[in-house]
Amino acid sequence: MKSNHCKRAFFNLSVDIVDLREFYHSPLGRFAEQSITMALSTLWARLPEERLVGLGYAVPYLDRFRKDTERTFAFMPAGQGAVNWPAGELSSTALIFDEELPLPDSSVDRVLMVHSLEFAENPRETLKELWRVLAPGGRLVIVVPNRRGVWARMEHTPFGSGRPYSRGQLTSLLRETNFTPGASAEALFFPPSKIGFALRLRHVFERMGRRFWPLFSGVIVLEAQKRLYQGLPVAARASRRVFVPVLAPQGVPTTRTR
Repeated sequence: MKSNHCKRAFFNLSVDIVDLREFYHSPLGRFAEQSITMALSTLWARLPEERLVGLGYAVPYLDRFRKDTERTFAFMPAGQGAVNWPAGELSSTALIFDEELPLPDSSVDRVLMVHSLEFAENPRETLKELWRVLAPGGRLVIVVPNRRGVWARMEHTPFGSGRPYSRGQLTSLLRETNFTPGASAEALFFPPSKIGFALRLRHVFERMGRRFWPLFSGVIVLEAQKRLYQGLPVAARASRRVFVPVLAPQGVPTTRTR
């Protein structure tokens, strides 16, 4: 009993916003960002007039993709903390509870989850809430630590905290919450070492890893699409907070299928 309690406490542990910022400003963090961005780019089809929401700590990646969007928001969980973003502009950041997003139904076209699902108190409720706010045909892109990879076992990076997933676990969870899993990619094949010599060899590790050991990548990147033909059972529960929507309830064009 004690062991199970400790395991739940570990899985629900959030990474502090200060630690996340420091990691992405370090050489190891910048190289990790490059590897994950490359994987995201293989899945990222451009959508016209897209409304994009980053959930968790997605700002390093939102900076790269927001130029093609109609608007972009960075939603950061209360347990993690938040920072103003983008730098030098009006803030597009909101501090949220991931089971109660301050958005009307069908109001966004794509959600990017980074440093998010592995820390969710109730992953199914979080994904059901994302299903609610996504437009018909909307896309969800998830970056999670791979439970088979080395990065999930090293606590000096954010990918070593929270609940890692296998590809099968992630696929099953998405299907249970009315998403259709689609294309996927892998990233972070180089070891999470701070030693300069190991970092200089990262391109070699990345090429070899994609070819010879894709099952052992540091993270899994998976895209899923909102499914409409099956209703979701909604459990009645008391709301913990009352939010003012950050978007007016206007129609959103249906996203195009690939």
